[in-house]
Amino acid sequence: MLYALKIATRYLTASKAQTALLVFGVAIGVFIFIFMSALIGGLAEFIMSRTAGDMAHITIQAEAVDPALLGPAAPGTVLLVQEPSTKATAILKDTAAFIPLIEGLPGVKGTSQQINGSGFLTRGGQVTQVSINGLEPGHESVIANLASYVTKGSATLGAGGVLLGKTLAKDMDLTLGQTVRLQSSSGVVAVLRITGIYEMGSGGPDRRQAYVSLATARTLFKLPQGVTRVEIKLDDLYAADALAPQIKALTGLDAKSWTEQAAQLLDALKAQAQTGYILKAFALLTIIIGVASALLLSTYRRRPEIGIMRAMGAGRWFVMVVFVAQGALIGLMGGLFGAAAGYGVLLAFPSRDSFGPGQSGLPIDITQGAYGLAIWLTTLGAILASILPARAAARLDPVTAIGQ
Repeated sequence: MLYALKIATRYLTASKAQTALLVFGVAIGVFIFIFMSALIGGLAEFIMSRTAGDMAHITIQAEAVDPALLGPAAPGTVLLVQEPSTKATAILKDTAAFIPLIEGLPGVKGTSQQINGSGFLTRGGQVTQVSINGLEPGHESVIANLASYVTKGSATLGAGGVLLGKTLAKDMDLTLGQTVRLQSSSGVVAVLRITGIYEMGSGGPDRRQAYVSLATARTLFKLPQGVTRVEIKLDDLYAADALAPQIKALTGLDAKSWTEQAAQLLDALKAQAQTGYILKAFALLTIIIGVASALLLSTYRRRPEIGIMRAMGAGRWFVMVVFVAQGALIGLMGGLFGAAAGYGVLLAFPSRDSFGPGQSGLPIDITQGAYGLAIWLTTLGAILASILPARAAARLDPVTAIGQ
């Protein structure tokens, strides 16, 4: 084996220019593989963090129950028409009993009890309709990472404070520390001070959302107890479909996975991942074809030498090992050079964590370059690519090969 490896090394060093070009070609393929892995992986993580990363992975929503119909005791046929009321607010009353059970499940990162509703934000003669979200103090960033989006002030929600989006504040010419009037759909008005301004980078939340503390929301919507919604964040958002039935069985409440309401987003993410696999597969296929072509050419050029080796007693397996070793060395060297070049180029790009609202550029994640996988696949691909020319070399007739 060592002697075959020595011959393979000698073949490679005898044609340094050809070997260098071959290694360079493999390195380019590995570089593309690593760059595409970092780009597609970073883009997927960026999209996930900007969409599904800020949404609840499982939601428990209170459902309104219509009162029972009471018909008259007198005999006869009575026709009743029931119209659902839009004024009644459905609440979850027993959150203190089931929240600890949910938080004890494996894979649950955190929970957020909320009171949601609509209202109007007033400043002077300006009135804007907003969605009011009441959050628990200390749990403001459990679902959407509000703390990372705050541009002025603080994300901490206290009594008498309100957190507004940057677009909403700009439209109403509001600044940090000013007071505004917030009127809920129940008709309750509260005078609040702006304690924070955030920018998520999406139009809806930045223009229509107002965050207040859970206590303030209770006052606005006249809910002395209970909440209207419980949102759950998981360590792995793809585990939501498996955990939602468990939570439903544990609490008896209708727990819905985010995939039910964002099926199109899930399909888009799957399509993007499949596109990445196809591009990387084409890069690997290019490497295999290049190595196989070069080794076939080498086999043709070295037919007399192969014939002499066979005439001196070298077996077919020995000849095959020589050419397979050449392929392995080319794949390994090309993989190492390509991985080093890919890592060096990716260092020049800003990290994915530095991307924020309004920033442009490629959200490349250098940690998803799949360097080890690229080297391993390239070496394996080069070995597989060398099998065909190795078999062709091993089948050469010594007399015919020497005579050429």
